[in-house]
Amino acid sequence: MIIIKIIFSLLLPPVTAFLQVGISTHFWINLALTLLGGIPGMIHALWLVFTHQKGEK
Repeated sequence: MIIIKIIFSLLLPPVTAFLQVGISTHFWINLALTLLGGIPGMIHALWLVFTHQKGEK
C-alpha cells in the first residue's frame, strides 16, 4: 500500500493526504501547497506518507 501512496504523492498529492490523514488540517495544507505549486504539495504528501503511518502494520 505504501508504494501506491508514494505514486499518488507524485501524481495527486491531495489524494495522498486524504488517504493518510482524512479531512484534517494536513489535507487543507496540502491542497493549498499543491495549488501554489506542485512541488511543495508533493514534498508535503511524501512527508505525510513517511511520518504518519496511521493504520499501517
